[in-house]
Parts: sequence; structure tokens; C-alpha cells
Amino acid sequence: MEQRRQSFFSADDANYLARAEAADRANEYLYRVLDIGQYMLQSGAEISRVEDSIRRLCTSFGAERTDVLSITSSIVVTIYAPQFGAVTQTRRVGGQQYDLHRLEQLNQLSRRICTEYLSLEETEAALDEIRNTPQYPFGVQLLTYALISASFSLFFGGSVLDAVASGLIGVILRYLDRSIRSTEANAFLSALICSCLGGLLAALSVKVGLGESVDMISIGNIMLLIPGIPLTNSLRDMFTGNTISGLLRFSEAILLALAIAFGFAAVAALM
Repeated sequence: MEQRRQSFFSADDANYLARAEAADRANEYLYRVLDIGQYMLQSGAEISRVEDSIRRLCTSFGAERTDVLSITSSIVVTIYAPQFGAVTQTRRVGGQQYDLHRLEQLNQLSRRICTEYLSLEETEAALDEIRNTPQYPFGVQLLTYALISASFSLFFGGSVLDAVASGLIGVILRYLDRSIRSTEANAFLSALICSCLGGLLAALSVKVGLGESVDMISIGNIMLLIPGIPLTNSLRDMFTGNTISGLLRFSEAILLALAIAFGFAAVAALM
């Protein structure tokens, strides 16, 4: 009887150790899956895309059931399989920097994991490669901001001088936005400061004769700051049933737009 009891406990210990090792491995896989979900959310993906990608990735890694809850600033995932039981991880998401090129790379990586069943090491290497992919050079970003500002100024009826002034101010706003974001300030503060400076520079450019209309110069700069992606994603989230996330995104986009409008209006009133 004593020998049977000892062998019984030894079998239980072996099963427990195997289950613990499987749970540790599952935690490692889930951590990398949350990395992918976090980068997708920060790059501008809608909630439904993030949740669906996480669910498919966890299934490809061996989970029999995956429950995902994601909002604009948090991701909670619970996976289950008989080999390791239930494993849960939560990830706080902040500091969004919209990058559609990175989002496309993450989408391709997700499809590759699901079709080729990449190992944990292969997934880490592919994710590091995406993280280290350089963004557009800062000079290209400045040129893009100038072209966007000048084009919208012309589109809404501004003169060539207004377009030139709006383009130059757009370059300055890009420099300012980069400096503010380097301090990890929130998006509302960045939008408010940029809008105030944009309105001030538009008024000064007309006073010195560089432009003709403050409104036409300002409207080109406003288009740089409008939260178009968050507003679009909020509507898509609500249409796909993610009402809470959609409302959160929609409220954030509206508050950001109000901050932009307040900055330009305050400078216009003072000038």
C-alpha cells in the first residue's frame, strides 16, 4: 500500500511539472501575441481587427479557447487548453503613433504565423524585424506636411501666397509636434499647442505680407491635426458591435477636435 501511494504521488508530481512547463510556454507565446496586438492597436488598427488577430494567433499556437477584450488603452486575453489550463494576461496600451505601413507588416506576420505555424523564436525574430523597420525619414515627413497644408489651402480657395505660408507653417508644426511627443505629453496637449501656434503664425504671416487670408492659411494647417483615423475607427468599431470601444474612440476624437478648434479660435480672438 505504501509503495502504491508513493508511485501515485510521483505520477501526480510528474503531471504537475509537465502542466507547469506547458503553462510557462503558453505564457511566453501569449506575451508575444499581446506584443503584436499592442503594436497593431498603436499603429491605428480597429478593435475588431485586433481581437480577431489575437484570437487566430492563439488558436494557431495551440489554444482551444481564446477570450479577448480590447479597448483603446487595454487588452485582456485568456486562453485555455487541457495541456496548460487557463492562462490570462493583461496589457496596458498607450502612446499611439499611427503607422499604416507597420500595421500592414503586422497583418502579414499574423497571417504567416497562422499559415506556417511559426515557432516562438521565429515569431520573436519577425517581430523584432518589424520593430526595427525605419519609418519615413524626417525630411520626407516635413515635405509631406508642407504639401498637405499647401494643397488644402488651395483646395478651399486660398491664393498661392496662402498656400506657401500654410506649407511653411506646416513644417514648423511638424517640428513642434515631434518635440512635444518626445516629452511623452498626451495628444490633447500637443494638439492644443500646435493649433495655438498655427493660428498665431497664420495671423503673423498675413501681417508681414506673406499671406492674404488667415482663414485660408489656417484651414490648411487644421487638416494636419484633424483626428481622421480615430474618428473613422470609432464608427467601424460601433458598426461591428464593439460599442464601448467605439464610443471611447469617438469621444477622444471629438475632444481632440474641440482642442484644435479652441486653439485656433483663441488666437483668432486675441489677434
